[in-house]
Amino acid sequence: MRVEVNPELLHWAIERAGDRRADLYKKFPKLEDWERGEAQPTLKQLETFAKAAYVPFGYLFLPDPPEEKLPVPDMRTLESKGVTRPSPDLLDTIYAMQQRQAWLREDRIECDGEPLGFVSSARLSDDPAGIGQNMRRAVGRGDGSAATVRTWQDAVNELRRSIESIGITVVVNGIVGNNTHRKLEVSEFRGFALSDDYAPLIFVNGSDAKSAQMFTLAHELAHLWLGASALTNAGLAEKSTHDIEAWCDGTAAEFLVPANELRALWKTIGRSDQPFAKAARAFKVSPIVAGRRAMDLRLVPPRAFFDFHNAYMNEEHRSRSAAGGGDFYNTQNTRIGQAFALRVFRAAKEGRLSFKEAYALTGLHGGAFQEYARRLGVALP
Repeated sequence: MRVEVNPELLHWAIERAGDRRADLYKKFPKLEDWERGEAQPTLKQLETFAKAAYVPFGYLFLPDPPEEKLPVPDMRTLESKGVTRPSPDLLDTIYAMQQRQAWLREDRIECDGEPLGFVSSARLSDDPAGIGQNMRRAVGRGDGSAATVRTWQDAVNELRRSIESIGITVVVNGIVGNNTHRKLEVSEFRGFALSDDYAPLIFVNGSDAKSAQMFTLAHELAHLWLGASALTNAGLAEKSTHDIEAWCDGTAAEFLVPANELRALWKTIGRSDQPFAKAARAFKVSPIVAGRRAMDLRLVPPRAFFDFHNAYMNEEHRSRSAAGGGDFYNTQNTRIGQAFALRVFRAAKEGRLSFKEAYALTGLHGGAFQEYARRLGVALP
C-alpha cells in the first residue's frame, strides 16, 4: 500500500536530521524520488523512515511542516546569534526530562512532599557572590569540604550527589537515553535547567569535557535559585552578555571558588609553578575552572588563561578519546540519576507506577531494569 506524502514534509524531515542526512539517502534509495513526488513510499517504508530520521510518525501526515520550538527559554548564543533550529536529539532529550519531572512532581505532591524553598529564592538584583555562598551552604560545600575528596574528578561526582541530596534531579549524559548512535553535541548546548518547586532538574551534556561539566552543573544550579528554566551553552572560554547568564556565571564562580579565598591563596601560589593546578587542588575544581576564576579576579592576564585553557582542553580531549567505556549500570547513576531511579523502582514495587511507565521514565526495559534495581538494593517482583 503506497502512501501519499507531502514532499515538503519529507524535505523538512531530511533537513531536520542534520548530519544524518547522508545516511538517510543511503538507507532509502528512493528517497530523492519521494522528495520530488515522482514516487510514493509504502506505509512500512514511511514508518521506517520516520524512525531513522527521529521524526514522530504522525508529523509526516501534517498539511505543512511544523515549526518546532524549544520548550524551555533559550539562553544560548553562537557567534552572538541565537541558535534557532533545535536538533531531534536535543528535543527528545528535553522532552524525556520533562516527562521525568512531571512524574516526580506528581509523586512528591501525592506523598505529601513540601515545596523546595531554595527554588526561586534569588533575584537578578541579588549579589551573585552572596547567592553563591548561599548555594554552598545549601549543598554542604562549606569550609573544609574540599578536604573530604581526593581529586577534582571525584569532586564532580560528589557535587552531583550533594545536589541530588537537596531534592534536585541531576542527569549527566552525552547521548540520547542509552542510544550510543545519538550523541549530544556540545556545540549545540552544554546543559539546561528545568525549574519547579517540587521537582527541579539539571541536565549536563556529558559529551563535554569533564573539566567543564562542574561549571555547567554550578551554572544550572544558579538558574534554579533564580527559578529560571533555561537551555544554555555556558562555557569557561566565553563571557556571556545576557543578564541572566552573566549572573549565573558569577554565582557559579563564587559557588565553586570563593573570591576572598582564592585571593588569599594566590599570595602564596601566584608566583609558583602551575598556580592553576595548585588552586584546583585546594578548591577541588578543575584547573581550567581555577584559571578562569583567577582571570576574572584579575590575578592573571587573559592571555595566560586562554593559552592554558587551549592546551589543557586539547590534552583532555586526547585522553578522553583513548579511554574505554565504563560499566553500563554505573553509568545509569548519572544518565538517570540514582535518587530518581530509586524513587521509580520503589513506586513500581509498591504498585503506584506500572512497569510500562517505569520503563518509559528510566529508558530501561526487562532484564536491564530489573538488574539496575537490584544493584540499587530494590528487589522487584
